[in-house]
Amino acid sequence: MRIAYFDCSSGISGDMCLGALISAGASLENIKSGLSKIPIRGYRISTKKVSRSGLEALKLDIKIENHKDERKHLSRWNKIKALIEGSDLEADIKEKGLKIIKSIFMAEAIVHGEPYDRVHLHELSYIDTAVDIFGTLIALKELSIDRVYASSINTGGGFVETSHGRLPVPAPATLELLKGLSIYSTDIEKELTTPTGAAIIRSIAESTSCIPEMTIKKIGIGAGSKDIKGHPNVLRVFIGEKGKKHTDEIFVLETNIDDMNPQLYEYITERLFEIGALDVFLTQVIMKKGRPGVLLTALCTKDKKDSISKALLKETTTIGIRFYPANRITLKREIKPLYTPFGKIRFKTSYSEDKEILKQSPEYEDIKRVSKKTKTPIIEVERKLREK
Repeated sequence: MRIAYFDCSSGISGDMCLGALISAGASLENIKSGLSKIPIRGYRISTKKVSRSGLEALKLDIKIENHKDERKHLSRWNKIKALIEGSDLEADIKEKGLKIIKSIFMAEAIVHGEPYDRVHLHELSYIDTAVDIFGTLIALKELSIDRVYASSINTGGGFVETSHGRLPVPAPATLELLKGLSIYSTDIEKELTTPTGAAIIRSIAESTSCIPEMTIKKIGIGAGSKDIKGHPNVLRVFIGEKGKKHTDEIFVLETNIDDMNPQLYEYITERLFEIGALDVFLTQVIMKKGRPGVLLTALCTKDKKDSISKALLKETTTIGIRFYPANRITLKREIKPLYTPFGKIRFKTSYSEDKEILKQSPEYEDIKRVSKKTKTPIIEVERKLREK
């Protein structure tokens, strides 16, 4: 699997994102050719090498002939949507790009309390935005990226001047777009993450607390608009092959309980599995004042963390939950039926990196079914199946 990891320690903007991908090997000419399928004219794209805190980076520049005319005609969702749908862009690029652009309109609509199809993009140039978004999608496709990851995002700080006046960083629309993502701020008094950058990264990438296991093949560095003293204003992208071992990030949720009817744990465990927990287990612990208690632990993917937390708080006696990310390594596995003296039985089969079978174990429900049907002790059925 070919993956890309964006290091957003200096935030992210649309031009930084596209500049980083071009720096990593995406062809500027191919990107220009792809963008020419959108029926907009009056702009030029160029790149140049610049220094940011001593690091060489690629700065993407877009020159527009008439901003006034552009904003007059291309500041509403329905006009932009019609323009893109009528273009010759590839269908998947159209769909992904329109989704990103619509998310910007939706964020603006929430901030201003208006329907998204009546909102104007006062702060953004449509041409800049279209080049950044569709150029990024074209570049990712050219680089054959299967999956994208991103670090926590530095938003910057201070204030930014807008048509609505002076607003705190992150600007309201940017903050809306960053919902659900991991963000932070340092003492840099500058807007490091823009609405376009936030919209792109939330759409294409999965947040991760560390660099995913990978073999790096290429590194790209996109430059921010200004050189910040003491801080490299760049967006780095690492492109490579995902490690052979199956690794992913999960969340561990745990809570200590000492005042709940033990009969309820069976129901709670089943309920968490229904919601999507990867595993649930109970550990006997001694709590304060020597009271015996239970440490309930649930493992889940990031998208299930909130729903599982909600269920624990609502359906148990706990009043608090701890959670933290964890990386895990798992063998590739599959469930497949095998023919045995007892008939067709499902086995869980696990493989090494070289597809060598390392483990095979019969499924419990099938063992139980055979035991009941043949009136054979379940331990004997399991032993014979493992000896097959």
